[in-house]
Amino acid sequence: MPASPLSHFDAEGRAHMVDVGAKPETRRMALAEGLVLMSAATLALAASGRAAKGDVLGTARLAGIMAAKRTADLIPLCHPLPLSSVALDLAPLADGRGLRVEARVTTTGRTGVEMEALTAVTVACLTVYDMLKAAEKSMRIEGIRLLVKEGGKSGRFEAPAP
Repeated sequence: MPASPLSHFDAEGRAHMVDVGAKPETRRMALAEGLVLMSAATLALAASGRAAKGDVLGTARLAGIMAAKRTADLIPLCHPLPLSSVALDLAPLADGRGLRVEARVTTTGRTGVEMEALTAVTVACLTVYDMLKAAEKSMRIEGIRLLVKEGGKSGRFEAPAP
């Protein structure tokens, strides 16, 4: 059977953890985003810091950082990585439809941090939902995607504009 073009599958099609031991360590960065869409009233509640469960933005930021650090525990074939930095930014969308969540993750290592950035965004968005669901159960989490990645053999990737 020919080798799989997907690195997480061996020649027989079985899932396996990729051996990155021979790869050189390089600086890696990934930037991801996601949206939590909600009403103007719910957005105002989040921005005020006075939601029933507390500081929505601060708690979601912390949850995203913690999630990035635990990505290998959540995604079966991810390598545990020593992260250099994890930064989350939560900001209202210009049109007032909700929040944009952005995560930037860096490391110096043998594999990238795309999954860590995506996990950080996802958990931060879920935390926003959890903290505001009493006010609005119809919120939507959308558009979680990788925006930029740098480093490694494949070099720089930049997502096209949506």
